[in-house]
Amino acid sequence: MSTAPLPRPGPVVCIGETMAALAPDPVAPLDTAESLRLDVAGAESNVAMYLADHGVPARWVSALGDDPFGRRVRQRIAASGVDITGVRTDPARPTGLLVKNPGTDATAVHYYRTGSAASALGPGILDEPAVRGAALVHLTGITPALSPSCRALVERALRPGRPYAVSFDVNHRPALWGDEPAAGILLPLAARADIVLVGLDEAQALWGAVLPDDAGPDAVRALLPEPRVLVVKDGARAATAYVGPDTYTVRAPKVRVVEPVGAGDAFAGGFLASLTRYDDPVRALRLGHLTAASALRVTADHGPLMPPDRTRELLAADETVWNALSV
Repeated sequence: MSTAPLPRPGPVVCIGETMAALAPDPVAPLDTAESLRLDVAGAESNVAMYLADHGVPARWVSALGDDPFGRRVRQRIAASGVDITGVRTDPARPTGLLVKNPGTDATAVHYYRTGSAASALGPGILDEPAVRGAALVHLTGITPALSPSCRALVERALRPGRPYAVSFDVNHRPALWGDEPAAGILLPLAARADIVLVGLDEAQALWGAVLPDDAGPDAVRALLPEPRVLVVKDGARAATAYVGPDTYTVRAPKVRVVEPVGAGDAFAGGFLASLTRYDDPVRALRLGHLTAASALRVTADHGPLMPPDRTRELLAADETVWNALSV
């Protein structure tokens, strides 16, 4: 088990790629869409924006191309209250691009990020002022899939004796890995983190060869006993947090889903925002669910939070009220 400290007051530094994002507006499959809306999309910057929404000092560290997409990304994230002083501009490489293709059952995502500015990030970025002094560094399983240097960055961030805690969202994106063995790479990386977030279906798809056929959250914890905090998200049903020897499960509220992309990042932002302030895993799970609902109700990756008074009311609600909740 890691000896790094659990989160304490201080900046949360989120490291990873953010792309310009194109999506049909109004929502429709790409082959019938009349127009596209330009936004931004990146797992780590999504988390940083939700942390900032919740009043937690957040910093996003990455690289962007010296192009209009890069300037759009920089402006959008800075406007959300996130510190972007650790974002490099790469004059030789472009900003990545993501295109959403909504379908009847799910939204397909097409990436155009090979050779992007962020794919050239490496371990040296951890020595820069924007990262030094972090209380918590947030990473995802997307970054090690981008390039060998990005994988080396994540491996070094998870080194023993690090001065900060690390949260790691497994965030498996099969399209980024190709024929590479993602399962064998992501499991040891997750095992070295202090806080890990993973979807139950994601864990079953990644590590099904070593999990029981009917694996539930307890089986995922048995596979990942090392992190001090492990959160297993079971879709629209519930999320379970394992904190040391203790287990906490909170049902997800009912939500009218407009677009599911980005909900996992929103959950991570809400959970981490609460965990950095309160020693209350149930509260953290609830805030994770409420923040995820903000993303589920919009077509963009980042949606507006509900009013603070309403959030406080729901966080304090008794279990019966919570379990019947629709938001």
